[in-house]
Amino acid sequence: MLALLLIASGIMLRPYVIPEDHSAPPVLTPTEVGFAQDMVSHHQQALIMVQRLDSGVDPSIRLLAQQISDAQHVEIGTMLGWLRLANASTTSAHPMAWMGDDHAGHHDSDATMPGMATTEQLDALSAARGEAAETLFVQLMLRHHTGGVSMAEAADELLESGPVKETVRGMITEQSQEAGLMMVILAQRGAAPLS
Repeated sequence: MLALLLIASGIMLRPYVIPEDHSAPPVLTPTEVGFAQDMVSHHQQALIMVQRLDSGVDPSIRLLAQQISDAQHVEIGTMLGWLRLANASTTSAHPMAWMGDDHAGHHDSDATMPGMATTEQLDALSAARGEAAETLFVQLMLRHHTGGVSMAEAADELLESGPVKETVRGMITEQSQEAGLMMVILAQRGAAPLS
């Protein structure tokens, strides 16, 4: 009887003597959360560029724009899903903070994210028609992709493993290939990439 009483007392007192940690491990690291938040915003601007592209452009440019739109929609959905699972905001109060001080050189401190178009550039794209629209779209999207690849490369350096790292590497490959195609398109048109 005394043995049962001691066991019961031990079980009842255990949480007070030996604290139990019932918290689940975080779904995403702070770096993964920050990257996902920033890349959602970055991808959303690419979708805005596609929407503002003149509908009468060359079918090959329209096909490229649609390919970019489709890929970015899927990636946005994936990243929003991660953020919901992590119970994190979809936007960051401090864009690019996830890169830390060691990676500050990867982006311009005056810009929120590398490769982003200004409001004036987006308005110019909306107003452009025909070949002018095609060239401006490719120039803006090339710079945008280059910035996205820079962000993804920084994330790849910081992340050890997992699905976010796998997605980051996929982004690097896909956007680098599209950037290469855009370089060829600009060269064929005798146009230079934007700085």
